[in-house]
Amino acid sequence: MMKHVIGMAVLFASATGVFTATAQQQAPTPEQLAVSSTETRQAVFKLLSFNLSTISAMARGTLEFDAAIAERNANRIAELAPMIPELFAARDTREFSVETEALPIIWDRMDEFNEKATNLVTAANTFAEIARAGNKDATIAAVRAFGGACGNCHDTFRVDN
Repeated sequence: MMKHVIGMAVLFASATGVFTATAQQQAPTPEQLAVSSTETRQAVFKLLSFNLSTISAMARGTLEFDAAIAERNANRIAELAPMIPELFAARDTREFSVETEALPIIWDRMDEFNEKATNLVTAANTFAEIARAGNKDATIAAVRAFGGACGNCHDTFRVDN
């Protein structure tokens, strides 16, 4: 019986400690949310770049064409691309001091941004579909078209590097 009482007391004390610690945590500040949103957007772009770089090297001839890798990476790109407009729509970060290459006009011209993002998603899906067939020339042409869709958005909404 005593073991049961002690066990219940320990359980109660542990639960109370967890509840108290959780209740004492403060909600993130708007600045912290802006930083987190920016980092999430940048992570998606890094993943896009990672998957595109291999196929771009194949297109340039600096890496031997591998249909399986091209298909895999194209499918990943097609999965990531639709996240772009969602991530920008989720939080307007322009009033915060965050490191980003995204221009503040994105949120002023969200309809135009979404149109370009939709074109990117279409190009990504076309690229993935063509890559599934395994044809080198068609895949390389599709990756170039996808790159053009990236550039169309960058020309307007990204800091010029």
